[in-house]
Amino acid sequence: MKTILYPMLGLIALGLLISLMWRLYSRRHTLPCPTWLGWMVELDNPFTKTNRAHVIIETLGLKPTMKVLDAGCGPGRLTIPLAQKISPQGEVVAMDMQPGMLQRVREKAEALNLPHIRFLQAGIGEGKLEHDYYDRILLVTVLGEIPNREFALKELFNALKPGGILSITEVIFDPHFQSQKTVRQLTTAVGFLEKNMIGNRFAYTMQLEKPFGA
Repeated sequence: MKTILYPMLGLIALGLLISLMWRLYSRRHTLPCPTWLGWMVELDNPFTKTNRAHVIIETLGLKPTMKVLDAGCGPGRLTIPLAQKISPQGEVVAMDMQPGMLQRVREKAEALNLPHIRFLQAGIGEGKLEHDYYDRILLVTVLGEIPNREFALKELFNALKPGGILSITEVIFDPHFQSQKTVRQLTTAVGFLEKNMIGNRFAYTMQLEKPFGA
């Protein structure tokens, strides 16, 4: 029994160490999930419900003609079902800094004949987003990957239309996990108002509204 237990404990300890090092390094450097690990990002976590794609999308109150930004979209786990909800009169923007991730989304979109997805290769906070343009913005287990989170959130705030919603999802299994307290502090500082929160302290989706008149 011990011959099995010790290696398992060693692997767990190694995983925790790698997660900690990744988290500390990403505080000073942009460190997104690499393209070759994209298959992991595409899977809904079996241990949580609030980060499943259909649950996140159902809470958004989408209308067919809305403009939606999937910021840090990765391989398109949410981009594709979002585009299936939005009509060709609307628009979904897949934004990621890695061309390999965007290529995966593009291939899926072409296979499913979803022409109303626009692709934007950029990092959040680089000033590439239009002002007062989006009705909804999604940030799914991405916030902790951004070194300058305050600056990035300000860009997202400016990109939303007044009354628009920023949906932030965080899951404890992500090495960049951000607590509810941290998210509230960061988003309040740039002008967001909390509208809704589903989940618990370990896995949640928080919706923040850009006030009218802002």
